[in-house]
Amino acid sequence: MWWPQNLVQVSLFRALHETEERQKGGLTRNQFFLITFICSFAYYVFPGYLFPMLTSLSWLCWVFPNSVIAQQLGSGLNGLGLGAVGFDWSSICSYLGTPLASPWFATANIAVGFGIFMYLIVPTAYTLNLYHARRFPIFSDGLFSSDGQNYNISAITDSNFHLDLEAYQREGPLYLSTMFAMSYGIGFACLSATLVHVLLFHGSDILQLSKSAFQGKKIDIHTKIMRKNYKQVPEWWFLCILLFSITAAIFVCEYYNDQLQLPWWGVMLACVVAVSFTLPVGIIRATTNQAPALNVITEYIIGYIYPGYPIAVMLFKVYGNMSMKQAIFFLQDFKLGHYMKIPPRAMFLAQVLGTIIAAIVHLLTAWWLIETVPNICHRELLPAGSPWTCPGDHVFYDASVIWGLIGPRRIFGNLGHYSAINWFFLAGAIAPLVVWLAHKAFPDKPWIKLITMPVILGALTEMPPATPVNYTSWVLVGFASGFVAYRYYRGWWTRHNYLLSGALDAGLAFMGVFLYLCLGMQHISLDWWGSNSDRCPLASCPSDSGVISKGCPIF
Repeated sequence: MWWPQNLVQVSLFRALHETEERQKGGLTRNQFFLITFICSFAYYVFPGYLFPMLTSLSWLCWVFPNSVIAQQLGSGLNGLGLGAVGFDWSSICSYLGTPLASPWFATANIAVGFGIFMYLIVPTAYTLNLYHARRFPIFSDGLFSSDGQNYNISAITDSNFHLDLEAYQREGPLYLSTMFAMSYGIGFACLSATLVHVLLFHGSDILQLSKSAFQGKKIDIHTKIMRKNYKQVPEWWFLCILLFSITAAIFVCEYYNDQLQLPWWGVMLACVVAVSFTLPVGIIRATTNQAPALNVITEYIIGYIYPGYPIAVMLFKVYGNMSMKQAIFFLQDFKLGHYMKIPPRAMFLAQVLGTIIAAIVHLLTAWWLIETVPNICHRELLPAGSPWTCPGDHVFYDASVIWGLIGPRRIFGNLGHYSAINWFFLAGAIAPLVVWLAHKAFPDKPWIKLITMPVILGALTEMPPATPVNYTSWVLVGFASGFVAYRYYRGWWTRHNYLLSGALDAGLAFMGVFLYLCLGMQHISLDWWGSNSDRCPLASCPSDSGVISKGCPIF
């Protein structure tokens, strides 16, 4: 099975390394890549520095500058994103990957899921004031107290960042914004939908291929060629790396247990979770270019088993979720090497060395940024328009409080006020069954089988930190590429679409580094109307009567 993301890489490799004759009146792939790269490089100076508002053009906020409701609806960063669109390739690709490599049916599934979630579920819950929703912003990754103010985390923790139950009783329960609470429900539904969907639609294929693998059958011509011409990677190489990684993780967690909090059995359980979900999630990834995440279920499991240890919850989440993601990326790269006829041992060596180098570079870069960027990740201390707000890290921290410090039992369990959200697990399991029954009842309607509930639900688990404008812009570009371009310019689309994606990524990356080295490190910035990335200040305001929030009207 081909991985859609590999098509971008293959197109780029062919453009850079294959010799091609230029057709009269046309461009070679190499020339097309170079021109697109230069255009992307030159353009990104606008959303990246000169005109940051291009990231989210929320025109409803401009039309109604004094309306809280209009800005809640129209803000692409802090509202529902109705009509908001962005012209920033980095914003478009930040969370869902490149839309140019997404199959059209997957793009349609994401569009449907986003529309139902953002324009039906969230507004309905907010209008009905579920869980006192109108006391808080409609779209926020913040943590709130019952009076609509930011929750005082330091007031309920001791010196070791453990929960002080008496202080927690005095402070009161923690509340989430409407979108944040519903996104956790969608995450619950996504996990159960993934398992049921794979079982119903791919169960027989998995069983058949598993039998063939255990019987030693050569399935396709590519496997025959690879086994004939190259030495295969011995299984004990993989086992050695696996055992070394698990042993090292257990040693670190045990040796620094006072700081990391996660016991040895937590590492083992995280590995079991990662291995259990790698196959079903990998199938979804291979067919749709979208992969459901395990962040919610890992937090839920360890939060119930080992409550009151926020650092342990975060480590368990990383070992469970990221191990599964890295395994899928590893398989994706090996699949690329399989079809490109790259020697397996050379591929294995490149992956191992690449992983080691990437880990060192990431660590050093993070250390360097912490030392050189003042107030990095502190939103309240950073200047307006700063790129160092770290939305993903804020959500990560929120999760440590929700699932680790306070624990799922006091929020989503019998001691919490969000317990009804657990019904999303059942809804997620039923949804693929309904699609499967419809497919069996109407076999002459092939489009029914393309309704993929794990994609409809799974893409939304990126929100937050993803914002509505990330989705609206991604869907628009995906539709333009997968429908209009494919239907009317099929020859061009087949030849250049994936190459276009690679060139846009490359140009953006080089200009991003160039801007930071030349301007960011010198703290040179612009301050004008277009420097504000949204201009929707009222979108984050509550709409319940009597709630006081800085810069917001009182209803």
